Amino acid sequence: MNAADPWIRRFFPTPDAPVQLVCLPHAGGSASFFRPVAQALKPEVEVLAVQYPGRQDRHHEPMIDTIGALADHVFRAVTRAVDRPFALFGHSMGATLAFEVAVRLERAGRFAERVFVSGRRAPSCRRDERVHRRDDAGIIAELRRLSGTDQRIFGDDELMRMVLPAVRNDYRAAETYVCATDHRLSSPVTALTGDGDPKASHDEVRAWSAHTTGGFEMVRYPGGHFFLVDHAPDVIRVINERLTRPAPAPR
Repeated sequence: MNAADPWIRRFFPTPDAPVQLVCLPHAGGSASFFRPVAQALKPEVEVLAVQYPGRQDRHHEPMIDTIGALADHVFRAVTRAVDRPFALFGHSMGATLAFEVAVRLERAGRFAERVFVSGRRAPSCRRDERVHRRDDAGIIAELRRLSGTDQRIFGDDELMRMVLPAVRNDYRAAETYVCATDHRLSSPVTALTGDGDPKASHDEVRAWSAHTTGGFEMVRYPGGHFFLVDHAPDVIRVINERLTRPAPAPR
């Protein structure tokens, strides 16, 4: 943990790494999800994992239930923490958040080498989703459907009571998000997707190309919404290759 900033976790501080990767978790997720990524990418890449309020060691803090407000906070934290070339990686809700943070950074004159968006449709592709309005059983059913939650958690009532408020909060943020029409990046975007992801179709993921002028690529994997867990070595290889041999980001 970075004692100076509750928003940022450096599991493996690597001050000599030439590039930093800011990682943003999915709905209900926490910074610890990216600990294996940080270990795999060091020493070439230093991972800065974002910890949202309202979970784990920040469980006592009020949660933030809009993407815009959350992006404002993360933008300030990233501005404080990043001190060399950097990239952003977000999964699911974290991908939308990575995009909004990148927009804010570009407006401040700081350009990511690359923005990785995983398991998420483009900001311009809206669906009428209302999972955050369901009762607890309905949210649990959605978590089971996406197969990204440790099955042991479902059998622990006390743990589920601790987890569900953050999940509901984050679903509310993701499902009520509306992208501003003028939000477009100069940095290149790499979209990672599972070919059976119920939350993001092939066309919805390809639509990310309209949100950048800096180049776009889509990398597909077998699997569903949490394909990156099953294909972690391949995903990490893609990240490492793009960041250690990056194309220059347009300025």
